[in-house]
Amino acid sequence: MAFNPLNWLLGFFSLDIGIDLGTANTLVHVRGKGIVINEPSWVAIDKKTRAVQAVGAEAKALVGRTPANIIAVRPLRDGVISEFEITEEMLQYFIGQAHQQSLVPLPRPRVVIGIPSGVTEVEKRAVHDAAMLAGAREAYLIEEPTASAIAVGLPVDRIGGSMIVDIGGGTTEVTVFSMGGIVTSRSLRVAGDEMDVDILNYIRNKYNLLIGERMAEEVKMKIGSAYPLPEEKTFVVRGRNLVNGLPETLEISSVEVREAISGSLQTIIDTVKDTLDEVAPEIIADLMDLGICLAGGGALLQGLAERISDETRIRAWVADDPMTCVARGAGLVLEDFENLKPWLLKLDGI
Repeated sequence: MAFNPLNWLLGFFSLDIGIDLGTANTLVHVRGKGIVINEPSWVAIDKKTRAVQAVGAEAKALVGRTPANIIAVRPLRDGVISEFEITEEMLQYFIGQAHQQSLVPLPRPRVVIGIPSGVTEVEKRAVHDAAMLAGAREAYLIEEPTASAIAVGLPVDRIGGSMIVDIGGGTTEVTVFSMGGIVTSRSLRVAGDEMDVDILNYIRNKYNLLIGERMAEEVKMKIGSAYPLPEEKTFVVRGRNLVNGLPETLEISSVEVREAISGSLQTIIDTVKDTLDEVAPEIIADLMDLGICLAGGGALLQGLAERISDETRIRAWVADDPMTCVARGAGLVLEDFENLKPWLLKLDGI
């Protein structure tokens, strides 16, 4: 990368930023300040001009409520960019928000962005280019499970195995580390979003009631579970009856929600078990001591740790503040850049 005096000067005033560019939420970690932004990855745009009308929580609030000329979209699907220009605009907005206290009118931060481990070279390049066009003076990529492991403090650089399961909105990442490297890794595009769709389809098929994605997500967060609860719960959903077209209210139980998401949940658990099948017995012994760490928003699903513990016979535990692990890990890389930069992904030509 050629030396640029202006970028060098702006580097004294701009912040170092770690970004979790997630399918469901985007989090921004500023060096020395912690998490400063945690907003939904939604953008509202004008259909004709493609001009951005709202970003983040404000845009998500418009879902299903926009006039004919405005649409609310998620520019990332399954952890990768599906709308490049909108992603660039969203990143530019969040970088600007993070720099509100900065002395530089046009911030040029150094950025580390977490991405899923299963993405292609083209998809990696898209994230890097979007960050650079959004105003970064330097952009680096790190795999999400690696960033989460660094944030949690797993001994990834020591002899002995450690394992993390990062369940986000669009992807689930299962990774085993040992001696400063990745022993094996699995990435599947079944995660929180898929569970939302499961709930939406279950209610539509069983009760002929059409609910929105936001309602399905709320059901999952309020009463979703991977294991029978000590006391089962209910939640009231509202939608449109598909038979008569009229509004309708329905009370759904946590037992039904568990049934609805059982397929996606079993796919995730089977992937964890398949990953364990690939590692050496010595690493299995290490994991029995250390346990399996769960990170990402999906780790907050009630009873998930107990379910994985029962099915794998290895203790599973949820990281502190699992939703922020990727952003915090990206931030830690910037704080100890020289020692942690070997974990950054290398892109051809950069």
